[in-house]
Order: sequence, then C-alpha cells, then structure tokens
Amino acid sequence: MTTQASFGVSRRILLSTLALLPTLTGPLRPKSALAQGDALPSWNDGPTKTSITDFVARVTRQGGPDFVPMEQRIATFDNDGTLWSEQPMYVQLAFVLDRVKAMAPLHPEWKDKQPFAAVLEGDVKALAASGEKTLMELMAATHAGMATDDFSKAVRDWTASARHPRFNRPYTELVYQPMLELLAYLRANGFKTFIVSGGGVEFTGLNRSR
Repeated sequence: MTTQASFGVSRRILLSTLALLPTLTGPLRPKSALAQGDALPSWNDGPTKTSITDFVARVTRQGGPDFVPMEQRIATFDNDGTLWSEQPMYVQLAFVLDRVKAMAPLHPEWKDKQPFAAVLEGDVKALAASGEKTLMELMAATHAGMATDDFSKAVRDWTASARHPRFNRPYTELVYQPMLELLAYLRANGFKTFIVSGGGVEFTGLNRSR
C-alpha cells in the first residue's frame, strides 16, 4: 500500500534515501504458544480471515499436496502502515524533524537557512514544496557523522519521550493488534517472519512485541 505523508513526502522518496533493511523479528514460537480457540481474535470473521487460516492449514498439513517444509516457510511484512502507524508521517520522519529542533541551538544559522527554518517555524507548506532534496538534506544533517551506537541511543532516547500528535501515545504503542496476532500465528506454525522497510533498522526493531 503506497501512502503519502502529510506534507507530501512519499514512500518512494523514503525508499530512495534510506537503505532497504529486512529484519528478523523474533524467534519461532512453538505451537503451544497459541491459545486454544481463535488464533486471530481481532480479525472479523469472513473470507480474509478464512483464507489465512485455510492457507496455514494447507501448507502445514504433513503429507498434503500443498505441504511446505518448516525450513521453507517464510512470511514477509511491510512495516509502516502495515504493522504500525504511518500517519500523519512516517515515524522516522517525525524523528528527523524533532532532531532538527533539538540540534538547532548548536546551529544558529539554521534560523535563516532552508529547509531548517521551515522545520523550526513549523512551515508545512514550505516543506511540502521543497520535495526530495529537502528530505535528503534534513537526513544528512540529523543522521550523518554519528557512530552506530550513538545513533541507536539517539533513537531510543527520542522514542522514550516522543508522542504521536493525534493519540498522544508513544509510537511503539501504535501497532496494529490484528497484525501482531497474525505474526504470532504464523510463527507458531513454523514460519520465519521478516519485516522489510524503507526506514532504518533502529526504527524497525523498536517494538519488541513483534
């Protein structure tokens, strides 16, 4: 699903400026990890839910025509907008904007320099009009020149205090319960689950419950 951030920064732009990072999301869980009864309780009963459970039953039925050996069972998920919120902007983009504000005292020249001035003034229209070059410049200023451990710490520190502008909750809580259930269901049936994202691995791995 392709969506657009609130001020016009698209997934295409993010994919062109960030490395594509697949991440193993956790160890396989035994079948006993699933509660008895409905494995997908947050899913509405209907053809979509049925197609999932029927598929898993077919590929895990030993001796069946569609049986897939456990070592070949792989499920890959997109991250933003599939596993957690991507509106009104991608989480990593929110980090970039907040980091510009946090770094501004060390860069007084940013008050009169675009696109930094637009971020500091909250000028959404100016940011929207500046396009891909703007995002690359902001990311270079906020991401470059840092050791990996330092950047990871910066992300963790930001995550500990940052709140979604609409829900006023930590970004790590804005995950979709039906998708968490699906991930657990697949793992319990021998699937390795991976996340593919245009965002950095520091953000993809924020929610350990996945």
